[in-house]
Amino acid sequence: MTSIGTGYDLSASTYSPDGRIFQVEYATKAVENSGTAIGVKVNDGIVLAVEKLIHSKLLVPEANRRIQTIDRHIGLATAGLLADGRNITTRARDEAVNYREAYNAPTPLKILADRLGLYVQAYTLYSSVRPFGISTILGAVDKDGPSLYVVEPSGVFFGYNGAAVGKGRQLAKTELEKLKLSELTTREAVYEAARIIYLVHEDAKEKEFELELSWIGKETDGVHLPVPKDLHRDAEAKAKAALETFE
Repeated sequence: MTSIGTGYDLSASTYSPDGRIFQVEYATKAVENSGTAIGVKVNDGIVLAVEKLIHSKLLVPEANRRIQTIDRHIGLATAGLLADGRNITTRARDEAVNYREAYNAPTPLKILADRLGLYVQAYTLYSSVRPFGISTILGAVDKDGPSLYVVEPSGVFFGYNGAAVGKGRQLAKTELEKLKLSELTTREAVYEAARIIYLVHEDAKEKEFELELSWIGKETDGVHLPVPKDLHRDAEAKAKAALETFE
């Protein structure tokens, strides 16, 4: 029995006869229309990188960032609808503040990912709301060391050593799998993340983009910060040079 076009995709609260929720699948498609975001967990920290597509030359550089700070030790990168990403960011910050007030301790990333997953999943249960068109990469360095999670539009979340979401996720995942992540430092991971973002952008032949990079680890004393401008420029230069030798 086919369920395409038979009315089962009008509400997120309705299953099709073959057990699918089409609105959640459509939300995943919205993520795939966005630029690529990747997260890398290495032995001494986390690196986040985003391919932020530039839709107009009139936009102010470095505005509308897709990488945000949630807590001192937690960073977040999104792929999908920008406004949905802001909503998720605000919710994540609220959850981090609530945990600190309740337990007087930094929020463990697994707990934050769990709470965000429950929040996102609630928007797949009712016909009066729509699922979030966003996939979220969360990275942190806490008492258990570096950790990386991805929250999908369905509300499910998984832990990763390397993760990619957005339009170029398949190629990015292939490149991440080639790396010996456990042997890299955060500084080396910055160069690899920049190279992968430039590679997936070139593969898609997309419009102009802006590379966003942030990191957490020993280099930053465990604080989530943007990558320094000199390292950022050097990583971009090496990424462009690597494109010329890529086969």
